[in-house]
Amino acid sequence: MALNLDVVGRKTDPIPFRYTWRDAVLYALGVGAKADRELDFLYDGRGPRVLPTFAVVPCFQSLVQITLNLGANLAMVVHGEQKTILHRPLPSEATLTTVSEAIAVYDKGPGKGAVVVVEAKTVDERGAPVFDNVFSVFLRGAGGFGGARGPEAPRSEIPSERAPDFEITETTTPEQALLYRLSGDYNPLHADPGFARLGGFDRPILHGLCTFGFAGRHVIKAFSKNDPRYFKSIKVRFSDSVFPGETLITEMWKESDTKIVFRCKVKERDKVVISNAAIELYKE
Repeated sequence: MALNLDVVGRKTDPIPFRYTWRDAVLYALGVGAKADRELDFLYDGRGPRVLPTFAVVPCFQSLVQITLNLGANLAMVVHGEQKTILHRPLPSEATLTTVSEAIAVYDKGPGKGAVVVVEAKTVDERGAPVFDNVFSVFLRGAGGFGGARGPEAPRSEIPSERAPDFEITETTTPEQALLYRLSGDYNPLHADPGFARLGGFDRPILHGLCTFGFAGRHVIKAFSKNDPRYFKSIKVRFSDSVFPGETLITEMWKESDTKIVFRCKVKERDKVVISNAAIELYKE
């Protein structure tokens, strides 16, 4: 796969995105929110509140645009890392604009792949910052073009000497990816069995950002009373794929009043699927 490296360093045109409470609720359902425990995220009569991880949705098409401009094969694209920083709580509706830039493409070697790092900055109608995202996407099979290898993965932040302070177990549904994709990630890798096989999977996989949303919900529930106003930032590394219908276990450690480190595992296969992960909270 030959990559178009001229894309690196070029900002996209501003990409507008308008959302309403319906989009926020659809996203919450897509990442597993439940009526008996999280009605404030699902019912417009209560706002609704907006999950902080929804911040990946308004800017997602700018990531798709850059990935396609690079010449990537969507069947071979998986999420590598994600960082999201909120400058304020998300309103239940807004008109936003995102400008993105591929700030680096790293060569992981022939037969392996390439990593593209995309920075996306999103503002409101007045031009005030709302949130920033840094997407790292792994392009399988695209390595060997002679570029820099890039930084090594950071060491795990998980405290090895003690058990988790909190743990939440939740089973995804067989339709989870089909529901999540309605928030804007239409890659057929997550829906079409034939396309998934082209990518080397025996069946469609769950979106990494869907797992990201599940884990984010779990931390908010455990440490901020389901109140998104305390949420400042989240960073994760996607270390393995999840299949719809599998059970997720989010293990959480409180490092301080404002920092929670966590990881997410698939119960059925005892596989860590999110690692090197942390959420920063504002103090109450």
